[in-house]
This record gives sequence, C-alpha cells and structure tokens, in this order.
Amino acid sequence: MPDADVVLVIDDEPQIRRAVRDALRDVTTRVDEAANGVAGVDAATSGRPDLVVLDLGLPDMEGNEVIRRLREWTQTPIIVLSVRSRESEKVEAFDLGADDFVTKPFGMAELLARIRAALRHRLQEGGEVPVFRSGPLAVDLVKRLVTLEGREVRLSPKEYELLRLLVQHAGRVVTHQHLLREVWGPAQAKETQYLRVYVGQLRGKLEADPSQPRLIVTEPGVGYRLREGEER
Repeated sequence: MPDADVVLVIDDEPQIRRAVRDALRDVTTRVDEAANGVAGVDAATSGRPDLVVLDLGLPDMEGNEVIRRLREWTQTPIIVLSVRSRESEKVEAFDLGADDFVTKPFGMAELLARIRAALRHRLQEGGEVPVFRSGPLAVDLVKRLVTLEGREVRLSPKEYELLRLLVQHAGRVVTHQHLLREVWGPAQAKETQYLRVYVGQLRGKLEADPSQPRLIVTEPGVGYRLREGEER
C-alpha cells in the first residue's frame, strides 16, 4: 500500500482495534481508531481516511447507520468486520454501500488481503483498468477481449457483460441484485436463476475446475466476488 494510506478502525473492542493496528503498522502511515459510531463518523469527516474498517454492533448506533452517513458524502471503501453472519444482514450492509464483509472471528491474513484489494479498487476509480489480470486470465476492457493462458475465450454478450461487471469490482462482493439489474435490467432483479446459469457458464469457460471455482467466488446468499491475482 502507498505510504499515505490511512485506515480508520471503528470498533468498540479495544483488542480488535489493537490487532488491526499492529497488523497494519508496517504497511500504513497511520491507523486511526474510534470506539463508537459518533466518534467514527467524526474521525472520518476530519481525517478523510483511505479506508474504513467498521463493526456493526457499536454501543451508540448501528454500524449500518454509520455506513449510511458516510455514503452521504464519501465513497471511501468500507470493510465490515462483524460477528453477524446472517445473509440478510450482509445484503443490507452491501446495499447501503459496504465494499466487503468479514465475519468475526477472522484471519488477519484474510483481512489484510481484503484491505489491499479495497485500496487498489479505490485507486482505480478514476477510470477502468484497460487490462485486468488474475492468474492465467486476462480481460482487455478496451478491446473486449478475454484470454486464458494467452488463448482467446469466446463469450456471449451476456457472459461478457457479467464478467466485465465483476472485473470492475474485482476483489469486492457484488450482490445478486446489482448484477441482475445491470446485466438484465431492473425487471429481472429477482431472477437469481439467470445469474446461477450464467455464472456456471463463465466458470465452465474460465475455471480449471468449475466444481471448485477459484476465480469467481460465491458469497452465499449475497453475490459473487472476482478474485484478484494476489488473492489466489
């Protein structure tokens, strides 16, 4: 990560804040901390962090309310870190604008990988990356060309649009509803069977073993995430 990165950790558990701070000590300039939602919103407003790590179960307000307030004025990446694991809670956080969701207890290596991915995506927001690469896969967004180990992969228009959306949000979870709205239109936003069929077709063309996908990862009940190269 660049030297200027600032990560804000909003969590009422001191041990969690300390663990994240210690893990990021060597790779960020500063880790700011807040123990509740009000302090977290204030810290984000004054400190303008590059990324926010947020717990949902805060003592003074719901973490989702923090997401809502932040999204009123900033697109800073938000990674939710929570003991909550119900699909409905994850979907709500993503719909409000969270970029990723990590369930406690968590592995620090996984969290750091998610942070790196979110920061990379933030740097890319000024425009599309012309060529996305992950292992043997390359997607040229300008030429609309998909190759696997250097060989062109033929995709249908819908397959390509689905892959393009996943590439644009690489490393982040994209919800079922978002994918369906963008590829098939608002009227099909609940037709998850369409999505399962086309994701299956993409995996069949892109994965070494479609039954154990390593590139297009399912986030159960929520959506899909396209892994980036260093996450593989």
